[in-house]
Amino acid sequence: MSLDELVDTSSHSDTVTAAEAMVAQLESYGVEHVFGTCGHTNIALLDAMGRSSIRFVIARHEQAAAHAADGYARATGKPGVVLLHVGPGMTNAVTGVMTAALDSVPLVAITGDIPSYYRGRHPHQEVNLHADGDQAAIYRPFVKRAWQVHRVGDLARFTERAFWTATSGRPGAVLLSVPMDHFSRPVPRDTGASFPLATPERPALPADVAGRIADLLVAAERPLVYLGGGLRRGPGLPALRSLVEHLDIPVAHSLMAKGTLPDSHPLLLGMPGFWGLELTNRYTREADVVLALATRFAETDASSWDRRYTWQFPPGRLIQIDIDPAEIGRNFPVTIGAVADVADAVRAIDAAVRERQSAPSRRPGLRETITATRRTLFTESRERGTSARFPLRPERILADLRAILPPDAILVTDVGWNKNGVAQCYELPEQGRFITPGGASTMGFGPAAAVGVQIAQPDRTVVALIGDGGMGAQLPAVPMAVEQGAPVIFVVMNNRSHGTISDLQAANFGRSYGCDFLGPDGAPYSPDFAAFGRACGADGYAVDSADALGEALRAAIAARRPAVLDVPMVNEPVPTPGHWNIKDIYQGFFD
Repeated sequence: MSLDELVDTSSHSDTVTAAEAMVAQLESYGVEHVFGTCGHTNIALLDAMGRSSIRFVIARHEQAAAHAADGYARATGKPGVVLLHVGPGMTNAVTGVMTAALDSVPLVAITGDIPSYYRGRHPHQEVNLHADGDQAAIYRPFVKRAWQVHRVGDLARFTERAFWTATSGRPGAVLLSVPMDHFSRPVPRDTGASFPLATPERPALPADVAGRIADLLVAAERPLVYLGGGLRRGPGLPALRSLVEHLDIPVAHSLMAKGTLPDSHPLLLGMPGFWGLELTNRYTREADVVLALATRFAETDASSWDRRYTWQFPPGRLIQIDIDPAEIGRNFPVTIGAVADVADAVRAIDAAVRERQSAPSRRPGLRETITATRRTLFTESRERGTSARFPLRPERILADLRAILPPDAILVTDVGWNKNGVAQCYELPEQGRFITPGGASTMGFGPAAAVGVQIAQPDRTVVALIGDGGMGAQLPAVPMAVEQGAPVIFVVMNNRSHGTISDLQAANFGRSYGCDFLGPDGAPYSPDFAAFGRACGADGYAVDSADALGEALRAAIAARRPAVLDVPMVNEPVPTPGHWNIKDIYQGFFD
C-alpha cells in the first residue's frame, strides 16, 4: 500500500489513522495541552491533533517543552504530555524528562521514531552507531517504563499503559516511542475507546499498622514529623494538621514540601540539613520517634546522612511511609515501614491516635520556641532586604517579591539563591505555591516550567524567579510565553555568574575560574535580558536602582503580559547552617 493510500484511509467509515485514534484516546483521558516541537516523524500526529480539542504548545526546544509539560503537571496534578521527534529531538528532552522523573511528576513523553521497516539501517536521525537502533534505551535509567511500538495494533494499548504507569503508584515519567509510519496506518475507528483509562486505587494503611504507629507517637517524648513532597494536596492535608496539632508534634519538611503547611504554622521547623536552621537540625537529632511521610531523605536534607548533624537512627526510631517500596529503609533503618498512599495513611494514623488519646497534648515552650526562631529568621532576612545597595542583595529581591506579589502567586524557581534562599527564608503566604526542581536541581527548569504553570493556572500571577545562568539556558521560554499569551513574569537575578558554584569554588580553592561570565576584556558580561524580552514581544524592564524593582514588579503584575525583569544582583552565598559532604571532599576529608 502506498503512503497516499495510507493517508486516505481516514475517509473510510470504519477506519481512521492510528494518529487520529490516538488523539481521540488522549482526549478521552482528559488531555487538553500537549507541549513539544515538530519533526518529520510526528507531523502525522500533529495533523490529527490540529482537528481536535487539544492545544499544541510549540516550545522551540525540546528541553523547554519537557519543563513546560512538567510545570503544567505540577500545577494541575494531571499528567503532562510532551511530543518529541526522533534522535536529537528526544535527546534534547532528556534533561527535562529526567527532572520530572526524579521529582515524581507524572509525564508522558511521546516520540516519533524512524520507519519501522528501516530499523537498524541507520536512516536519517536514527540513534544507531555502535549498537542496533534503540532510542528508548537513552531514557530507561530514569523513566518508569519505555515502550517501543512494533505493531500498530499495540499503539492504543501501550498508550493506556503509559498513562496508567505515569499516574499510578509513585508518579513519574514514561516514554512511548512510535515509528512514524504507524501513525498513518489504518486502525478500527473505535480503537482508542477500547482502552479506557482506569482510576488508580492506591494502597491503604492497614488498621493494625496505623495502631502500632499511633502507639509509638502517643508514647514518644520527642516525636517529629518529617514531611516530603508526596502530600501536596488532597484530603491528607487536614488530617496532617489535625495529627500534629493534637499531639503537639513539630514538623520538618524537605525542599519539595515547602508550602504543604504554611510557613506561619507554629509547629513548622522548616528544612533540615544543609540549609536548615540549627534548631531544626537539633530537633531531628534528638527526636526519639520520627514519622517520615513520602520522602526519600535526600542528601542535602540529611546532611549527607552524617549522624553528627541531622538524623540519628538509632537511637531514634523511624516510621517511614511511602508509596514506593524501594524508598523504605533506603538511607536509614526503619522500625516500621509501610507502603501506602500517604494521604490515606495520615488519616488512619490521626484516627488511631484519637482513639488512644482524646485530649490534646501540649509540650511546654515548643510552639513559642519554634515561632520565635522562625520569626527571627524571616525578620532578619527582611531587614537585610531593606538595603538600598545596588546591585541588589538577593534578600532585597525576595523582600520586594514578598511585599508586592498577590498572596496566591506561584513562584517557580531554578537553582541557586532563587531555590535555596526562597526555600530557607522566604515566608510563603498560605495561598501561595513554590515549585522547584528538587531531585535533579536542573538549571534552566524555571523559565519554561513557569510557562506550563501559567497555562495551567491562567488567572494567577506566575513568577519565574531565576538566575542569569538559568535564563540563558532556556531563552526559548520567553517567545513560548508570548505565543501562548501566558503573562509569566521572568525575574532574572543577574549576578553575571553561576553564582552558587562560583562562591563554592572561591571558598574552597581561593578563587573562581570558569564560573563567571566575562567579556574579552575580562570585565563582567551579561546579555540585556530586558531587551531580549522586548525583542520577543514581551515587556522588558531593566532595573537600574533599588526602588526600580518594586516599580517594575507592580507594572508587570498590572499589565498581565509576559515580562522580563533584568535585576542586577551581588553575588552572595545562601547561609548554610548545616553540613554537606562536598565541602569535605574538596579538602580531601571523606570516608
